[in-house]
Amino acid sequence: MGNKTPIRLLIVDDHPLFRAGLEQIMEYEDNIVIVGQSEDGQRAVEDARRLSPDVILLDVNLPGGMNGLQVARQIKSERPNLPIIILTAYHDTEQVVHAISVGASSYCPKDIKPEVLIKIIETVRQGYYVINNERMSKDQRDKWLDEQIRELSGPYTIDGEDHYSPLSPRETEILKHVTKGMSNKEIAYKLGISQQTVKNHMTSVLKKLNVDDRTQAAITAIRRGWVRVDSRSKDE
Repeated sequence: MGNKTPIRLLIVDDHPLFRAGLEQIMEYEDNIVIVGQSEDGQRAVEDARRLSPDVILLDVNLPGGMNGLQVARQIKSERPNLPIIILTAYHDTEQVVHAISVGASSYCPKDIKPEVLIKIIETVRQGYYVINNERMSKDQRDKWLDEQIRELSGPYTIDGEDHYSPLSPRETEILKHVTKGMSNKEIAYKLGISQQTVKNHMTSVLKKLNVDDRTQAAITAIRRGWVRVDSRSKDE
């Protein structure tokens, strides 16, 4: 590849300190240039169109109504060959499968060593995939993905209609209010629906996520990036 054509990198993360840390790391790399930084999902989609990056570093847990996996799916629908590296504070098999299934080229923990991340950026730019520290061709990626999907069962089975979350938009909305500590009555009032409707949705959520209570459901949704916790009051 050489230094004549540096890799154009777009960073998508809502934490300024994390973005600044990545920027500082990349300053020492002659073959990587940061062309933009996005703070939320919608801005990331717009910046991907406007800036034409070669690689995107994308956080899973984003503000703005779109999580990282939704952002990845949208961007890949427009630019199928654009490599996307998912960054996350959490790492589990189901989430990795979801990320790769929407087109991510790699899935990395945020505590990854800088030199490893740089190598992954270079590798995915060349058209490879990096999964669990292993470089894969597209055929190898497809085989790995097929094997993983076959092994998964129950609430995390992936289908063609819903690549990133087993929850419906309404269930996700209700869970978001649960993470703010709102009761079923408060959620019903907030959304203009009956308490029984809220209960029905929560029953569906518990079944889909295979958990026993709303707290476990909220934690699962947060860990997988389907629901984002913010600091605003539950009354907002």
